[in-house]
Amino acid sequence: MKAIILSAGQGKRLLPLTKKTPKAALRVGSTSVLEWQLRELAKCQIHEVVVITGFGADQIDHIIDNQKDISARTLYNPFYSQSDNLGTCWIARHEMTAPFMIINGDTLFESAIVEKLLAANPENPINLVTDCKDLYDDDDMKVILETGIVKNVSKTLDRARVDGESIGMMSFNHEGASLFVSELNSMMRSGSGLSQWYLSAIDSIAQSLKVFACPIEGSEWCEIDSVGDLETAEKTVSGWL
Repeated sequence: MKAIILSAGQGKRLLPLTKKTPKAALRVGSTSVLEWQLRELAKCQIHEVVVITGFGADQIDHIIDNQKDISARTLYNPFYSQSDNLGTCWIARHEMTAPFMIINGDTLFESAIVEKLLAANPENPINLVTDCKDLYDDDDMKVILETGIVKNVSKTLDRARVDGESIGMMSFNHEGASLFVSELNSMMRSGSGLSQWYLSAIDSIAQSLKVFACPIEGSEWCEIDSVGDLETAEKTVSGWL
């Protein structure tokens, strides 16, 4: 399976750390965020990684050129500063040959999560990795489920109805890839695509019962959006070496 990592953003909430360094190149311990991702993917049946770059692309290229864990290459998003990650996904639409997975560039995860996703039912068009916790905040990409099927995914869902959150990882078979690329094209043509998250496209597809939850309760992962998240990430990855 191919993995597509979305690493085009700067990570402005981490300023001044990201003034000249893209979020994916920030260090968690002695290793960059991207290198942690590549290390864990290399432990799984991932044959190729495509990293979508933007801000600080040369630094990401350097990481890819100097790592030996897995076959990887980059693809540049020239309008990264004018788009959110739906536009970054659209740039990579020609890379979306099934089966493939998408991973957020700021999500750190242990290989066990990837293995769970790889073991999900391949007949499901889209498998969305989900986790649960006691409380959700405004920044969580929340999900509503019905018997294991994703009904909605959005940051704005009513917290009283939320069943979990997306961790920023999902897989696609041939049907799911076709649905996703078609939705990306439609949203970009409508003029709203540049300002939206790619999970808006997943939410739209979920209305036709094509998105299935892949729960990973008990597995370790974290998202890096703030300096505090970096500190949490160092504790999280300490046992992965």
